[in-house]
Amino acid sequence: MEIGGGNSLPGIGPAAKKRKVCYFYDPEIGNYYYGQGHPMKPHRMRMTHALLAQYGLLGHMQVYKPNPARERDLCRFHADDYVTFLRSVTPETQQEQIRALKRFNVGEDCPVFDGLYSFCQAYAGGSVGGAVKLNHGHDIAINWAGGLHHAKKCEASGFCYVNDIVLAILELLKRHERVLYVDIDIHHGDGVEEAFYSTDRVMTVSFHKFGDYFPGTGDIRDIGYGKGKYYSLNVPLDDGIDDESYQSLFKPIMGKVMEVYQPGAVVLQCGADSLSGDRLGCFNLSIKGHAECVKYMRSFNVPLLLLGGGGYTIRNVARCWCYETGVALGLEIDDKMPQNEYYEYFGPDYTLHVAPSNMENKNSYQQLDDIRSRLLDNLSRIQHAPSVQFQERPPDTEIPEPDEDHADPDERHDPASDMEVDDSKHPDESARKPFPSNIQNVRIKKENKEGEVKYQEDQKIADHLKAVEAVVEEFSGFKASDVGSMAIDEPRSIKMEMESQSKLSDALESAGKHQL
Repeated sequence: MEIGGGNSLPGIGPAAKKRKVCYFYDPEIGNYYYGQGHPMKPHRMRMTHALLAQYGLLGHMQVYKPNPARERDLCRFHADDYVTFLRSVTPETQQEQIRALKRFNVGEDCPVFDGLYSFCQAYAGGSVGGAVKLNHGHDIAINWAGGLHHAKKCEASGFCYVNDIVLAILELLKRHERVLYVDIDIHHGDGVEEAFYSTDRVMTVSFHKFGDYFPGTGDIRDIGYGKGKYYSLNVPLDDGIDDESYQSLFKPIMGKVMEVYQPGAVVLQCGADSLSGDRLGCFNLSIKGHAECVKYMRSFNVPLLLLGGGGYTIRNVARCWCYETGVALGLEIDDKMPQNEYYEYFGPDYTLHVAPSNMENKNSYQQLDDIRSRLLDNLSRIQHAPSVQFQERPPDTEIPEPDEDHADPDERHDPASDMEVDDSKHPDESARKPFPSNIQNVRIKKENKEGEVKYQEDQKIADHLKAVEAVVEEFSGFKASDVGSMAIDEPRSIKMEMESQSKLSDALESAGKHQL
């Protein structure tokens, strides 16, 4: 099938099988604005969508406007008081809530802006909606607005307020015994790892820059705890990693993960700040190299949720996620950029792909070999496809079905209608409220020394493990079975936050907040 002058992906093997794909997009998402000079720009989703429309990709998948996540949906993971704060705080009232701003880590990296809560509802709704679609027969679901992997149970972090990924995984656990989470953002997927650090129901694998880099977590020695021991994999990388080096780790590690863990569903966070030339990144991946991860995970023919994440050179973010949508559909799209409303962003070459730079690759062959060997050894220590006992499954999150006679917020859109976005709704630069301080004075994704890892005594750790297991069981149709006694690392391998992780279930009320 020819799309924009391109050709189908290779027509043999599992990659050639046609997939049932759905795509979530809210046409208002590009109107949200973090503030002057802030690197996170939701406008990149609108640019991505424009490319998908002009390449003709929207016609090859079901297109949905996400239902906004409800308060009770968000509180499946997040604390009630944190969600209440996000719902109530506004730029006009934030000065009256100084203590709450500090408590919930809102104000610098994660500013208060107009429509903040609606923004959280929209991107979280897309991810949870995608999980529901996978649970009901779709092969691939896409929500490029999601993937905000740093958000914690009780606080914002790294431009992320609500952890849509955790919410989506909890939804998938209602139908699947095991869910795999893979993160190719340049930053460590700390919020997701933290949420599932002590359960074998979710395996987390993060490929990220490590060493004096936000969020400062993701050491190769962080492997999980209790029943979750060896179910957290961290792949620490250095500056300048290129396609060949990256794939020399990604494919053997993920191949082994799929073999031994046999997940029922996969969530792939496709943060585009790992691309060459990213404003905040320091890797040297091409768009095709980045997309090779999507193509490889797609080849296993397991239900796949594709999410966005970081990415701060927005023209390249749009290029990347457009190309990866084509990969999800099994379509190779033309390198020549079609005319679109953001065409000028892609000059002077007006091509989909951009060449990586000649920056030094600081990842030596020996370093990569050591990382690969160590992680493959860890994988050899886990039980193949850990079993769970079946119990009554909780109901799916309610997603209203389209009504032919009445307009419905979740009905399938005419793909062209999503292009009808009034740019006048996006305030003019001169009219925007200034960001609290100049970008050079803003702490952008830097490790906070005051927030260094704290360790708590063994009893609190044990209480936390029981709480996490109860949480996973509460939102799934399965009960984790005993996987046999496993040696437990010294308490240094588990990191606990001082604030309480109150409220995924009543069991979490007394548990310590789990910092990874």
